[in-house]
Amino acid sequence: MKEMLYPLKFEPILKDKIWGGQKLKALLNKRSNLPNIGESWEISDVEGDTSIVANGNLKNQSLKELLETYKSDLIGKKNYNIFGNKFPLLIKFIDAKKDLSIQLHPNDELAAERHDSFGKTEMWYVMQADDDANLIVGFNQEMTPEKYLRHLEDKTLTKILNFDKIKTGDTYFIEVGRLHAIGAGVMLTEIQQTSDITYRVYDWDRVDDEGNERELHNDLAIDAFDFNMPDNFRVQYQIEENTSNGMVSCPYFTTNFLHITKPILKQNTKDSFFIYICVEGEAMIETETGTELIKKGETVLLPATIETYKITSPNVRLLEVYV
Repeated sequence: MKEMLYPLKFEPILKDKIWGGQKLKALLNKRSNLPNIGESWEISDVEGDTSIVANGNLKNQSLKELLETYKSDLIGKKNYNIFGNKFPLLIKFIDAKKDLSIQLHPNDELAAERHDSFGKTEMWYVMQADDDANLIVGFNQEMTPEKYLRHLEDKTLTKILNFDKIKTGDTYFIEVGRLHAIGAGVMLTEIQQTSDITYRVYDWDRVDDEGNERELHNDLAIDAFDFNMPDNFRVQYQIEENTSNGMVSCPYFTTNFLHITKPILKQNTKDSFFIYICVEGEAMIETETGTELIKKGETVLLPATIETYKITSPNVRLLEVYV
């Protein structure tokens, strides 16, 4: 007999990165002895990095096992028809103590052909930024493949990149084919398709402890660029209290912003799971099958079978995600 589904939390999968720091430990209470924690994968079905349930009767089961057992009850009928036993989203917290590499991601077609993977459309929500921290998104001028390759060859790529100074709450939508990088001093939430395919085009000429430069993927990247994208990557959204404010809606996910100051009742009418990411404060999520406290830096998955639930908090900020 199958256990009833309830609000699910997962063990964070922590990643040591050459550019990582200690904010995920200090600000989000992630437990680790890693020296440079760059990423905390909150919900993942990436091969080799599958999330493990941390709470309740299904504790220690993997996300993959849950999908095989519960199928559409976990992710919704339409999602299961499309994705089968593959969870469609990857949720991360990222701490960049140093600049990340300049990179881009392939679309679904290229990723499937080359890597047997989904593409990697993603969005960022800035949780904390040091003074003068920035994100690199796109170019600061009109670009052609020829002009881009000339700057890459001449090691003058940074002259044509667009640097945006940022603050907490800033949100960016990063479509496939767009050059981007997280700058030093930024901690953010990343919501993306389930994919770990990144084409690195420049890494600031840095080397690892053994003097080796990280691998670049310029031969693959040139075909993945979309040089004609408009500068529409900055997301504008309302912050009306106690309701879902639209941020990003694309074929791969929808993300809303909630600032909750009193108990609210929610109805799931989307035939989808819902993910809540706590970016400030804490809240209680009450359902018929279980109640879960979610604190800053935590993520909870509500299975598609949970139709009605209550979120209670005097002051919490959440990202609400579904497919």
